[in-house]
Amino acid sequence: MIFSIASKELKSLFYSPLAWSVLAVIMLILGYLFLGQLDIYLQVQARLITMENAPSLTETVVVPIFSNAAIILLLVMPLLTMRLISDELRSQTISLLFSAPISMTEIILGKFLGIIGFIFCILALTSFMPLSLLLGGNIDFGLVLASYIGLFLLLASFAAAGLFMSCLTEQPTIAAVSTFGLLILLWIVDLVTSVTETTSSTLSYISILKHYQVFLTGIIDSRDITYYGLFILTFLTLSIRRLDSYRLQH
Repeated sequence: MIFSIASKELKSLFYSPLAWSVLAVIMLILGYLFLGQLDIYLQVQARLITMENAPSLTETVVVPIFSNAAIILLLVMPLLTMRLISDELRSQTISLLFSAPISMTEIILGKFLGIIGFIFCILALTSFMPLSLLLGGNIDFGLVLASYIGLFLLLASFAAAGLFMSCLTEQPTIAAVSTFGLLILLWIVDLVTSVTETTSSTLSYISILKHYQVFLTGIIDSRDITYYGLFILTFLTLSIRRLDSYRLQH
């Protein structure tokens, strides 16, 4: 049943113009930035050859794209998650799900996996950029793989947070704004921890982007994976409890 809900959610995304518009905008912006980074690399390539421990092609061209992708998708994910539950609440179709022989956990996991499927589509499309560099050079597959793992975990965390916000309101717009506000708050925490030396280690740890930056160095640390796992689990659990509370009230 979980996968049936996930499949239905993914199909409904692609039936709407929003998903196609989001994919087009993401690829257009990232493609433009990718070509810009590649042009910069070609301009300084001669100087890089003479440098000791010079940054590689992957570090110069690919890693900045992953950094930019995090920012762009932080702005986009609230639009993709805002309707997950709020539309069901507003149209009262949530009652059909409640009457079906499925648990709240299955509903939430199904909705979440539907967005994960869309995330995989985004990652698959962006993979053509680093792979195209093989036509004229070599890339560090380890660094690219670590960056993709980090980006996937980051986007999955965005999706889990957006899903929870969608459970709190019947208005998709409010859900999107709330999700955006939460993610921006985590962004501000990251800025504070990177600027202020006296910032507590607790604030540093809850910074969602700080953990992502570790992956962009080619390091896959179990502590960062654990952080994202706990982040996702926390918001999925909150979503399940919120939906169960709504069911009992109605």
